[in-house]
Amino acid sequence: MVAYYSLYFLFMKVTIDNISIDVPAGTTILNAARLIGGDVAPPAMCYYSKLEGSGGKCRTCLCEVSKGSEKDPRPMPKLVASCRTTVMDGMEVKNMTSDKVIDARKGVVEFLLLNHPLDCPVCDQAGECDLQNLSYNHGNEGTRYEFPRRTFEKEDIGPFISLHMTRCIMCFRCVFTAEQLTERREHGILERGDHAQISTMLNKALDNEFIGNVIDVCPVGALTDKTFRFKNRVWFTKPVDAHRDCPTCSGKVRLWMRGPEVFRVTARKDEWGEVESFICNDCRFHKKETKDWVIEGPSNIKRSSVISQGHYQHTVKSPVYIDRVIGKEPKFLMNIHDVSDVNKPEIELSKIDGPSHSDDFKVK
Repeated sequence: MVAYYSLYFLFMKVTIDNISIDVPAGTTILNAARLIGGDVAPPAMCYYSKLEGSGGKCRTCLCEVSKGSEKDPRPMPKLVASCRTTVMDGMEVKNMTSDKVIDARKGVVEFLLLNHPLDCPVCDQAGECDLQNLSYNHGNEGTRYEFPRRTFEKEDIGPFISLHMTRCIMCFRCVFTAEQLTERREHGILERGDHAQISTMLNKALDNEFIGNVIDVCPVGALTDKTFRFKNRVWFTKPVDAHRDCPTCSGKVRLWMRGPEVFRVTARKDEWGEVESFICNDCRFHKKETKDWVIEGPSNIKRSSVISQGHYQHTVKSPVYIDRVIGKEPKFLMNIHDVSDVNKPEIELSKIDGPSHSDDFKVK
């Protein structure tokens, strides 16, 4: 009986956007919200669950704590970073149901875009950029910034990775990845304040066996794959899951293919955009033939993603909480494909020979 009560008190009840959930003690608000899923989970640009010390820098995950706990029900006086704030028993949090949070998040997005260049048409990250999604979902229509943006000279950091410092939002994910995943770190943060930048000393190349993972963790187009540079758009390729017997890493990857050709290889990512397991440079840059891999099948992509257009058998739909969310109707409650007369989910676009047209959706 004593062991039972001890186990019981290890869990705490937290309510986020009027949805209650029991989580282990020490869980952050962000991770508790991710257990609920959907738009209840705040966006995050710097936090990465697999990187120790990440989080607390971009401020996009700000939330309002309207009730501290059962013992101390007073609200917290300011918005808190949900990736750094642990839950308390009885805590109540507002994310998308708080006007303060929505307004503050717009300001954060505007701040992140102060120096970020609007070069999405030529950026390889377009179509899978977290900053694009963030600005579309939470940003303002315009900007008040009238001063010149900061720029940096191009820097060669190796044969496989391209660094565009002008696009960097200083999330520091790549620094944590190189420091914790590799045996040595050749790059880091130079200077301070508005002069801070990610760079190497004396233009040294990044040649570690696992350094390619900095491409996957970068939420914007600051670090991109040179072997894929300007070759294709992600929405023209079809991602499939594959694996191989690799002596260095897990060998579980995602191949981005167009027809029989493999354009690039990346690590598999979960619904929050985090890699499931890091992969080595050999798998990422040198295994670009289908014969090198065992193809498992099409990757599960969110139906709302531009990557899923036109050719997927399996897509991941957002969970529905229409009977549990009170006060507001978040956009994930409605799947436009279920209520519109086009893109009907019962029609398997992947089995249509060639591009899909309006005739494919008309009732015969």
